[in-house]
Amino acid sequence: MMDANNLNTRVLVTGGTGFLGSHTIIQLLQKGYKVITTVRSLERKTNVLEMLKNGGVTSFDNLEFIEADLTKDKNWENAAKDCKYVLHLASPFPSGEPKDENELIIPAKEGTLRVLKASRNAGVKRIVMTSSFAAIGYSINPENHIFTEEDWTDPNATIGAYIKSKTLAEQAAWDFIKTDSCTLELTVINPVGIFGPILGNDFASSVGLIEQLMNGKMSAAPKVYFGIVDVRDVAAIHIKAMISKEAKNQRFLACSDETTSLPEIAMILRQQKNESAKKVTKKVLPNWLVKILSYLKPELKSVASQVGIIKIISNKKAKTILDWKPRNKEETINDTAVSLIKFNIIE
Repeated sequence: MMDANNLNTRVLVTGGTGFLGSHTIIQLLQKGYKVITTVRSLERKTNVLEMLKNGGVTSFDNLEFIEADLTKDKNWENAAKDCKYVLHLASPFPSGEPKDENELIIPAKEGTLRVLKASRNAGVKRIVMTSSFAAIGYSINPENHIFTEEDWTDPNATIGAYIKSKTLAEQAAWDFIKTDSCTLELTVINPVGIFGPILGNDFASSVGLIEQLMNGKMSAAPKVYFGIVDVRDVAAIHIKAMISKEAKNQRFLACSDETTSLPEIAMILRQQKNESAKKVTKKVLPNWLVKILSYLKPELKSVASQVGIIKIISNKKAKTILDWKPRNKEETINDTAVSLIKFNIIE
């Protein structure tokens, strides 16, 4: 619902072209905020407008675009100017494991610090940054452990470059707030795998798992367990964290009430009343086979290290402090599938 009090409040959203970015802009505009969003190139503006229209936005009077790249200083101070809040959602996500981990770590860390410095210099009240469960749950033994916001991944552990980059970028943000004598407030959101309805051809790599199941490319599903959260709920938690007094200097895990697995997602998809439901595999890939295959296919290494491991993740803090109510996994998975058919990603 639109709130008249929000009409003069400017919010900067970094990464407007992204899956989460577009959903967040929609919710901010619906609530009456003035939104300025960064894109790496203004040529992407048309794509973003198309996604927002698909998401139900009819007026763009309260939306501005500015060209800014996380790897360059140009325009960040202009972007943050006159903004009360900054939602820093943009982050490099790799298509595969890079040859050199610094290809990911340096832009993630330096990009975060660029946005923080620009926000501080512009007199922004609060920045809400998207980190990841990657910064929480990858170096602690998950047996008999409930993961909460108190947990941290050890960046010196044997972890992938993406996980390390998210951990170091978030640590750099907290260090900046602690050591810089400014009034800027920081809140961090740590989502698990983000799924939910796509708004066009640009969507999260996690949604690609559902696409592969629906088009029959995944001939057997490995027993990989993970947290799941709806993109609409991640957008909502950023906005709640932006305005909540209690959210100052806090981190919040964003996940639905239960973990899931690829075989479970396949089962939910098979229950749908559409043609692609017939293509979804019923086969489950045995854990030992995943581990053998990972020697032949290096891209399976990260999957092999996680097969059969179930992590229990608590969303109690977000529900209690922010009154956040995430959707259940069935709704999220079904809405993802429907949208993939709607936008012809699945024939």
